[in-house]
Amino acid sequence: MRMSALKLAFHLLAPPGPRSRLTVMTFHRVLLTHDPLRTSEPDAKEFEARMRDVRRWFNGLPLSEAINRLRDGRLPARPLAITFDDGYADNHSVAFPILQRLGLPATFFVASSFLDGGRMWNDTVIETVRAHPDRDLDLRDLGLDRYPVSTLEERRAAIQQILSTLKYIETGRRATVAAAIAQRASGSLPNDLMMTSSQVAELHRNGMTIGAHTATHPILLKLTSAAARDEIASGKAVLEQIIAAPVTLFAYPNGRPGQDYGREHVSIVKELGFEGAVSTSWGVSGNGSDLFQIPRFTPWDRAPLKYAIRFIQNLLRGRYPVV
Repeated sequence: MRMSALKLAFHLLAPPGPRSRLTVMTFHRVLLTHDPLRTSEPDAKEFEARMRDVRRWFNGLPLSEAINRLRDGRLPARPLAITFDDGYADNHSVAFPILQRLGLPATFFVASSFLDGGRMWNDTVIETVRAHPDRDLDLRDLGLDRYPVSTLEERRAAIQQILSTLKYIETGRRATVAAAIAQRASGSLPNDLMMTSSQVAELHRNGMTIGAHTATHPILLKLTSAAARDEIASGKAVLEQIIAAPVTLFAYPNGRPGQDYGREHVSIVKELGFEGAVSTSWGVSGNGSDLFQIPRFTPWDRAPLKYAIRFIQNLLRGRYPVV
């Protein structure tokens, strides 16, 4: 069968062997249905449609295999690996069945402390805004602002402003503020957003890869070296106990080099025995790339052609940022 024009373009940009370029996609959630407060997250229908495109255009590989092939100059044409960050329950309940059905492998980077009923601080903010019963959410006593939340647009804006303000404050202070924000919700917030330990183990048993993502998802550059090492090492140890196998891949929380992690954290990851690590810099990996700062991206376009063009643009990127 003749190659489609798109597939040919991807083939020319990423031929087999040492000249190939590895594309790594990153996701967080795949929602069962559309959520107007989480518009950047695909729902199941959209995710399956895009994964069918990916399967047609690329050769899907487990990330660990892709890293080994990249190191040895043995990547196939159009190589691609799929990854998920944080450990959301819908990774198991929604994304996993779709990936299985399509025969696509994936790596799930899990922040271990949120398993079994935990909730990440950003989700606390989102769910509090969703559940707040009044026209305004007054957080001035927490050093924030007063946010109108009577319309969908206002709720979206409030979420964005609060998340932006809290993202880079000290980790302990951020957790304290998030807990206080949760008290403003009407009723209890959901405690089933993240995977259980048994779901992580099931992903592993079914051929998916489990990677480490620290214990509590801090901004590593905000921690002392000792605290950062403990976060990385403890997250790894917990996951290894859950899956009864080595955890050899790591994802830097938030993942922007020089802003979220530094050279010392790359060294710590190597010293702890990981075989590769991923950032959130857009771009692709090729011959000579740093296997401990592999770039990742996700094209958010909904239209299939724009989605494909975004892949091409990413494949054409020059040197991506590293520390």
